[in-house]
Amino acid sequence: IGMSKSRNCFGYPLSIFFIVVNEFCERFSYYGMRALLVLYFRNFIGWDDDLSTAIYHTFVALCYLTPILGALIADSWLGKFKTIISLSIVYTIGQAVISVSSINDLTDHNHDGSPDSLPVHVALSMIGLVLIALGTGGIKPCVSAFGGDQFEEGQEKQRNRFFSIFYLAINAGSLISTIITPILRVQQCGIHSQQACYPLAFGVPAALMAVSLIVFVLGSRMYKKFQPQGNIMGKVVKCIGFAIKNRFRHRSKTFPKREHWLDWAKEKYDERLISQIKMVTKVLFLYIPLPMFWALFDQQGSRWTLQATTMSGRIGAIEIQPDQMQTVNAILIVIMVPIVDAVVYPLIAKCGFNFTSLKKMTVGMFLASMAFVVAAIVQVEIDKTLPVFPAGNQVQIKVLNIGNGSMTIHFPGETVTLDQMSQTNEFTTFDVDKLTSINISSPGSVDTAVTPNLEKGHRHTLLVWAPNHYRLVKDGLNQKPEKGENGIRFVSTLNQVLHITMSGKVYENVTSYSASKYQFFPSGVKEFTINSTEISTECPHSFESSNLEFGSAYTYVIRRENSGCLEVKEFEDIPPNTVNMALQIPQYFLLTCGEVVFSVTGLEFSYSQAPSNMKSVLQAGWLLTVAVGNIIVLIVAGAGHFSQQWAEYILFAGLLLVVCVIFAIMARFYTYVNPAEIEAQFDEDEKKKNAAKNSLYPMLEPAPQTKM
Repeated sequence: IGMSKSRNCFGYPLSIFFIVVNEFCERFSYYGMRALLVLYFRNFIGWDDDLSTAIYHTFVALCYLTPILGALIADSWLGKFKTIISLSIVYTIGQAVISVSSINDLTDHNHDGSPDSLPVHVALSMIGLVLIALGTGGIKPCVSAFGGDQFEEGQEKQRNRFFSIFYLAINAGSLISTIITPILRVQQCGIHSQQACYPLAFGVPAALMAVSLIVFVLGSRMYKKFQPQGNIMGKVVKCIGFAIKNRFRHRSKTFPKREHWLDWAKEKYDERLISQIKMVTKVLFLYIPLPMFWALFDQQGSRWTLQATTMSGRIGAIEIQPDQMQTVNAILIVIMVPIVDAVVYPLIAKCGFNFTSLKKMTVGMFLASMAFVVAAIVQVEIDKTLPVFPAGNQVQIKVLNIGNGSMTIHFPGETVTLDQMSQTNEFTTFDVDKLTSINISSPGSVDTAVTPNLEKGHRHTLLVWAPNHYRLVKDGLNQKPEKGENGIRFVSTLNQVLHITMSGKVYENVTSYSASKYQFFPSGVKEFTINSTEISTECPHSFESSNLEFGSAYTYVIRRENSGCLEVKEFEDIPPNTVNMALQIPQYFLLTCGEVVFSVTGLEFSYSQAPSNMKSVLQAGWLLTVAVGNIIVLIVAGAGHFSQQWAEYILFAGLLLVVCVIFAIMARFYTYVNPAEIEAQFDEDEKKKNAAKNSLYPMLEPAPQTKM
């Protein structure tokens, strides 16, 4: 052990301040990088949503599987201190590699702004991610346990408070980084071509990881460091294996039963090890139901963010983008942890209720389950406002008259008459097989038959401008625009090709009487300019859109006024979202309360119930439950295709409720232990034994204990 008397500050060992700052920087680095990942995969590497999401969840699961490796290295080989330092170096290298992988000038030899050999970038970013997963996972169980090690006997209260402060540092780091890195990402940079600045956005987390490492090393003189005690994990596995084999060999009635199945290892292993393993297996058994909590918890980043994209982000005077809603969790934690610690728990204690760790965790699971019930209710409200899109064998058509006279369109069983520059308000749904004929007629001209060339499951717009002039356009939008953005497309009635630029995005070659593809824009008023040689220079060339909200789509028709200048008319294709994002706050609040009582307590419980040489192993076991939770999401989301999103939320809520009841029953039968006391007892016994041994005559051999 290093310095025997550690320096104190506010009744805490001074060393833990270094550990908390280190954790803050490390989490800033990790979450900052993680916030960018899906966008980086999609926009830079060019993978689709499904692949990006799958790789993202795989990476997260990997980050929570590697702690077992970290715990092994720490407890059996390097000790916690050296493990944290060596793996932090690996981690910093990983962060540096991934920021290098996002420099497009690395392989962009022809300077056209896109990398020439993507595989190089993919390979580099995968190497970076593996190194990061090794680093972040490996140090995770060690840092919290190393912090717990800094406390003396009789500092339980401060130690519990430390786990709360530690959790606060995690969330403060993740909160600040999730706000800052997206701001860095939208900066423009590059040597030959300016574009979204991933190298900077990944570089800042890498720099903070280096800072985290330096801060940790600076505290080196003050830490209490324990020597690793040989390959503990190996001993544990061997001892359990021996106990099971031995029990199996002696399964006939003639052998007396033993109190605990692990007692069957007594022939070969000493009592101290057996009692330590008993403590660990008792806790690990309790962990079996816990992944279900994380399965719900980790959907904030996926499902709940997608839910936010179908909502309106205008809260009072401010506008919130859907992916910023996740910060609500971190903000609430930073507020809730101190309140729960300083107000709620003391109040419960005053009422004379013994709110044990496991009771807290049960309450946490119940609250998370209720959060999903609320999410389902919000989803039902949203579903009422969503437009109906064609399913299976259906198609939808709307008619847009961009000509100068009125037109009549005959569908099977329905006739529509439109004045000039107007559209049908709704999309009409048809069965592909039933939609045999469409005819267009206008006063004083022959009917024109339209040959319907329609794609199943899609929306189409029929542009008409003269009796025998029409064009059928596939919209390409069969869902609300993603990320709460707004789709805009242009239809030109001029006789020449137009170029339109709208807030940085270009619509090239908009030909006459046809529709451009949709491009997507965040909320707000957008400016656009129309480049056309036909229009005189006195006419205005730049226009403004209406104030775009969230999740809408519009068609802008460009036509010439009588004065010869251009005018733009707006037609709504998909109405904007109406349900407010503020409605998500109750579900975030419930989930956060659940997290505070579940997660902080779990960290501290895992530490307090573990024997001194297995603290990291149990912390790793705790983190493993997070990994399994992420895997559950991948399986459920992949296997169960729910036609209704709310049904999936209710399913998750129900599963967690069942698990919560099971956990409550398991917790009833759990008896708390004080590992330090048990170990002290063994030390006492050993001293007595040694004293007795030395006083007896050496010739008295102790009789062999096992008479087989």
